[in-house]
Amino acid sequence: MIVKNVTTSVSMSLTALRLVGFWMPEHFGGNKRILYDCYGFFSFMFLLGTYLIIQAVDMCMIWGDLPLMTGVAFILFTNLAQATKIFFMVWRRKQVLTIIRGADEVLRAVESDEAKAIVKSCSRETTFLHIVYNCLTLVTMVGWGTSAEKNQLPLRAWYPYNTSKSPAYELTYMHQIGALCVAAFLNVCKDSLVTSLIAQCRCRLRLLGLSLRSLCKDLHATGKQYTAEQEAIVRARLCACVREHQAALVAAQQIQDVFSEQTFAQFNVSLVIICVTAFQLVSQTGNLVRLMSMGTYLVNMMYQVFLYCYQGNQLSEESAMIAGSAYECPWYLMSISLRRSLLIVMIRTRRVSKITAGGFTTLSLASFMAIIKASYSLFTLLQQVEGKK
Repeated sequence: MIVKNVTTSVSMSLTALRLVGFWMPEHFGGNKRILYDCYGFFSFMFLLGTYLIIQAVDMCMIWGDLPLMTGVAFILFTNLAQATKIFFMVWRRKQVLTIIRGADEVLRAVESDEAKAIVKSCSRETTFLHIVYNCLTLVTMVGWGTSAEKNQLPLRAWYPYNTSKSPAYELTYMHQIGALCVAAFLNVCKDSLVTSLIAQCRCRLRLLGLSLRSLCKDLHATGKQYTAEQEAIVRARLCACVREHQAALVAAQQIQDVFSEQTFAQFNVSLVIICVTAFQLVSQTGNLVRLMSMGTYLVNMMYQVFLYCYQGNQLSEESAMIAGSAYECPWYLMSISLRRSLLIVMIRTRRVSKITAGGFTTLSLASFMAIIKASYSLFTLLQQVEGKK
């Protein structure tokens, strides 16, 4: 059940998804496949499906009461976004598996110590970001679980029975906390999986830059120019670099094709969630634990958007640096024809690789700031509407 990958965060994410029924083992078939699909369906209903139904009903019942609506909306929209990501993950499983396998094969195949150090640094960075995300989520979950008042559930929801009486209250309380905790950490895994795959694509571009800088490694010119035999070696290495670059661009395009729509949906939902969470935060006055947990949740949602934008921004930055890496090799010792080939490669790599959210906005730090500004504008509007009542 443990998924092995050269990047630790990818391995952790896929293993967690597999354990709850959202990432079927490749060797499953026949009855095992049917049983695993049934397990995944019941797992989805326990973790998300039930919440989506009872919170949607509650939203209809309290329609018009802005404070209560925002109290339901931030979890309802979070669950909707997570359900969308699960749907795309299962629907496009083969494409996702192709991306994962392709990156894993390339990163495992590196041989030099410097290349291995680049791969390890990618794994350390994504694992650190994953752990920070998990810590923020853990603090939020603990805060929500301990902030509930007597005979009150941690989160608003409609139930077809009286939840204030025992044992209905205890069972409902355990379901809310248990399902929310598992669903929250799964949400972390899905986000970390996508951002880690972008980071792996980044890592491939860094390895390409290393290969271009090392084009003439172990070759010593006897005069002012390499010999014909040495040039043949350099040309073969340059051709390999071109193939590596094309493969990395194809991988980035695959990530774009598979995750673009769900990233766009996540950004739009995050904009609303950040806004309503901030509105709830200013409304919390008497419960200090609840106030702190809502503050952590707000940071959590901003961190979620930041992860996507940061990795997308770094991918573009890494792509733009490849031409400079090619210039660092001793091109002045090459023949005119080989210099021309190297120049063509440099011109081609000047086209920055980027990933967009639904084709509308590029994943970058500028997009992150735009989302935060839009959330603040919507938050201000909600305050004005509430103030007029």
